[in-house]
Amino acid sequence: MSNHVIIIGGGAAGFFAAINIAEQHPNTKVTILERGNAVLTKVKVSGGGRCNVTHAEFIPKELTANYPRGEKELLGPFHKFMTGDTIAWFENRGVDLKIEDDGRMFPVSNSSQTIIDCFINEANKFNVEVLLNHSVKEIILDDASGVYTIATTKGDFKAQNIVVATGSNPKIWQILERLGHTIAKPVPSLFTFNINDNRLNDIPGVVAQDVGVSVLGTNLYSEGPLLVTHWGLSAPAILKLSAFGALELAKRDYKFNIEVNFIKEETENCMALIKSLKQELAKKTVYKLPQFNLPKRLWHQLVLASAITTITRWADLNKQQIEALAKQLTQAVFSVHGKSTFKEEFVTAGGVSLKEINFKTFESKLCPNLYFAGEVVNVDAVTGGFNFQNAWTSAFMVSQNILSSTT
Repeated sequence: MSNHVIIIGGGAAGFFAAINIAEQHPNTKVTILERGNAVLTKVKVSGGGRCNVTHAEFIPKELTANYPRGEKELLGPFHKFMTGDTIAWFENRGVDLKIEDDGRMFPVSNSSQTIIDCFINEANKFNVEVLLNHSVKEIILDDASGVYTIATTKGDFKAQNIVVATGSNPKIWQILERLGHTIAKPVPSLFTFNINDNRLNDIPGVVAQDVGVSVLGTNLYSEGPLLVTHWGLSAPAILKLSAFGALELAKRDYKFNIEVNFIKEETENCMALIKSLKQELAKKTVYKLPQFNLPKRLWHQLVLASAITTITRWADLNKQQIEALAKQLTQAVFSVHGKSTFKEEFVTAGGVSLKEINFKTFESKLCPNLYFAGEVVNVDAVTGGFNFQNAWTSAFMVSQNILSSTT
């Protein structure tokens, strides 16, 4: 019994834990129980089908800053296994990664299938047993023997060591609650903002490269690229807000106002810059001559929203128009009336309480030899490969520490 490890969940964290456990301890039987009829389904759609494996951030403290929940807890684990270790792990198995301009890292092949094939090959190499359509119904611990019984739709399994790597799975959270664990209520993280506004409705696809966005009435603020979509706003500036504001925005039922500073300048300073342009470009038309490195279509909408016509010359701007344009550029307010899931990916804030986990081992503080990997715990990150890095780190830490009970 002691040389059998059962892993619940056939996703990224589950496979990474299984492979590393099996490789490091060849006398251990490792079994993955997957409720669906396929494994690694989230890996397949990640990064638009390219699999955003990790992010090129190599300082543990700075890496943790990308986790709204888990920042403090992951600092120690990241000193043990983080980005550089992830890169080396894949390279040692024939998968080279590349860094894109924004820091995201993908397989050189640009295909998530490369990662899936790597995992399947490694699992086969180390005789990891993968059982599909095995949905877990209950986990029962015999306190006297320390043996777990895992009841599934295809029969019962027994093991002294379990790894739960099921991601955001409400049924598994309910089972863990029955074992005594506290579950932080799940709410969506990483979502785009639904906005119906005349300034945006006709310009989907426009990107402002570096903006500041704040949620009015809160301390929530982020910076980065901003994308106008058919339903509102997206891109890193918005996704960061959705992650760090997941709990607050859920309380507001996703109805709130945001303020966008398209040029990251103070309003007063912007007014001074506009007055200078009024002199320099006196005979030019405001509408036709975009400023502050803004996309032309966005500039057009902000100019019109400032009560400036398509034929108004810079020299003819009055005080009210200058103030209005400065406010549109630095304090544009938009009303959000809902959210949309970010592409095919779905990340949830919530899960097993971090207070109930030993982050030196990722073992439960309540149930001996019960370990966690990935998003089943209350850890989540902004977009860019950080959620996968949490999966790799937690799974590897489990593989390092679960061995003490399988010898």
